[in-house]
Amino acid sequence: QVHLVESGGGSVQAGGSLRLSCAASGRTINSYAMGWFREAPGREREFAATINWSGRSTYYADSVKGRFTISRDNGKNTVYLQMNSLTPEDTAVYYCAARMNADVTTTRGAYDYWGRGTQVTVSS
Repeated sequence: QVHLVESGGGSVQAGGSLRLSCAASGRTINSYAMGWFREAPGREREFAATINWSGRSTYYADSVKGRFTISRDNGKNTVYLQMNSLTPEDTAVYYCAARMNADVTTTRGAYDYWGRGTQVTVSS
């Protein structure tokens, strides 16, 4: 069992930055692909970014490409999401997810473990 805890959310003005962290416990995640998803009010949870086990392969949703960067520190069992140039459209609860497979995927159902989320609010 993998337990994921997100942190780093908060309120920021448009154009600002936040760095989310996802700390894993229970098992090491160094063989897992990891992902970040987000859920805005009234909308379905959507894919934002994913990273493979080594960190050498990443993939982003078009809506965040060029502004968000996913990374991982397997020694710390932690995954990060650096978010720059934030807009009000980025306002959502951000969820970390772990997949017991080394390869990246954008498919929500392919992830096996989920955190409880952290709120990100961007004001104009």
